[in-house]
Parts: sequence; structure tokens; C-alpha cells
Amino acid sequence: MASTADPTAQLYSLPNVLHNQCLTSVKFISACFAGAVAGILGLQNWRGFALFAISVLSTSFVMYAVNCKGKPSRYLPGGVGELVNPGQDNIFTFILVWTLFYGIVHGMPSFFARNSGSWAVI
Repeated sequence: MASTADPTAQLYSLPNVLHNQCLTSVKFISACFAGAVAGILGLQNWRGFALFAISVLSTSFVMYAVNCKGKPSRYLPGGVGELVNPGQDNIFTFILVWTLFYGIVHGMPSFFARNSGSWAVI
């Protein structure tokens, strides 16, 4: 049996660590929903990022309380830091979905103009 250099690495089951990819999926879906909510509500600047921070913290708390049963270091190699870390990809996903929904709900195409009660293409 081959031994690893790090003795704590042997404490984690490889299939269970690979199953933690669902943690990444939950964070991704949370970032998508938060971006959609920020766009639909028309949040701008720091208010949108505050919604993202609230989303990350609330998702982390739910996973801490429900999935990890209050002991994240038992289930995740990074412990609480792994739960709270939003990840660079999720921040970009949030911004993308935020701007998409903001543009759909609050934007108006520039090639339409209101002209005496009717819409006309310019």
C-alpha cells in the first residue's frame, strides 16, 4: 500500500471527496439565482454585490447546518473556508446573469423609439 506524504490526506475517503463536487454545483446555482434576482430587482453597483454576499453566506450557512451538521471540517478538507469561499467562477456567473436579467427586464432596445403613441423602428 502506497503512503502519502500528508498523513491527514488519509483521513478522507476519495469517493466522498469527489462527491463534494455537488458543493460546487450548489454554489453555482445559488450564484445564478442571486444574479437573476439582482437583475430583476434592478439592483446596481454595491447593492448587487451585497446581494451576492448575502447569497453566499446564506448558502454556506444552510450547508453548514444541514449537510455538514455543524462540523464542516469532518466532511470537507478546507472546513468552513471551503463553504464560505464563493469561487472566481461563481462571481463571474453572478455578474453575467445579473447583467443579462437587468438588460431583459429594464433595458429597451435602441432600435425602437416611441413616436406619437406608436412604436417605430428607427
